[in-house]
Amino acid sequence: MNKKIVSAGNSGPKVRSDCEVIIEGYSRGGISLDITSKVKALYGRSIKSLCMEMMEHFGIRNAKVFIIDSGALPFVIAARIEAAICKFKDTEAEFLPPMEEENLYPAVRDRFRFSRLYLPGNTPSLMINAGLHQANGIILDLEDSVAPDKKDEARILVRNALRQIDFRGAERMVRINQGETGIRDLRAVVPHNTHMILIPKCESPAQIKETDNEINKLRKQHGIRNHLMLMPIIETALGIENCYEIAQASVNVVALAIGLEDLTSDMGVQRTPEGKETLFARSRLIMASKAAGKQPIDSVFPDVADMEGLKQTVINSRSLGFEGMGCIHPRQIAVINEGFAPDIQEIDKAKKIVIAYDEARKNGLGVVASGTRMIDAPVVARAQKTISIALKLGKLPENWKSGMTEQGN
Repeated sequence: MNKKIVSAGNSGPKVRSDCEVIIEGYSRGGISLDITSKVKALYGRSIKSLCMEMMEHFGIRNAKVFIIDSGALPFVIAARIEAAICKFKDTEAEFLPPMEEENLYPAVRDRFRFSRLYLPGNTPSLMINAGLHQANGIILDLEDSVAPDKKDEARILVRNALRQIDFRGAERMVRINQGETGIRDLRAVVPHNTHMILIPKCESPAQIKETDNEINKLRKQHGIRNHLMLMPIIETALGIENCYEIAQASVNVVALAIGLEDLTSDMGVQRTPEGKETLFARSRLIMASKAAGKQPIDSVFPDVADMEGLKQTVINSRSLGFEGMGCIHPRQIAVINEGFAPDIQEIDKAKKIVIAYDEARKNGLGVVASGTRMIDAPVVARAQKTISIALKLGKLPENWKSGMTEQGN
């Protein structure tokens, strides 16, 4: 008799927090389960219970199931079993783990996006404690970090992670694929309190509108009230040429990111630490973003060991007008967060400007001065924004004006 054999997940000496599930089909005999795990004595019964519940849920009556466990949490085991079942039989059913209450916080349109941490969507060991690293955003990536033959498995794992992992207040982001694969990604993740969708290799407003339309269909289908925000990633010369139109393609676009690895490849040049080869492209994206009222977000810094290089890159990035960067390793987060936040000198200067502006308005003066310097409206607006950021970051108390004079005493 020809047996149908399918598998999903990962196992091996270097694999942790994951499992491999193998299903062999039989015409009779019921469900036979073989569990290999170092923690079988402690958790074997719960793994068996979960597996049997899922077999019943998906209507599988006869099969032999092998689970090779490397310390996987229940939501990971469930994702791997479901992925194997989807290969074993055609089904549109889902087995959803509970949505943890701490994951129900809403999206916020106007928030800091200094740092966003990329996590491979098919590697659970890197997801589990991601919220502890205090990135402004956590990206569960379904695109470049996932092998083509693992996309379907990763989609189920990311869905379960959105329901079970504590992001600790970070913006809940998913980077989808292009084309029909991206549509399938949206259908899997949109219903599970995803805050933002990252659209890779975006080159035209049509891509934004297509994504937006699909999301709106899913919102209506699942009764989702909140809008999902969009962050197009501009990674080609054509995308750079169209970035202003892309920024304006939807009110749900809140930020534009630039991807320098793919962009330099498209340009036919080598990416350098100095970044002269992409200065025009980065500047153009910044101007387009600012003109459209969106946040410009810089690319990732590729050398996770070069912290001094990262620090200098953050300084240069911020000086150009970027408002955040991507991270490929948790150790980069603190440097990026600190670099994009206003420092003490900036805050003190902003305090003096705002006090001078308030005093001038109170005295009915049309001209504002701080010391010997005349201050115009854009300078005041920038100072007010710095104060607002400092307040939100806890770098200033709410009553900071108490006792302040024009000289900042």
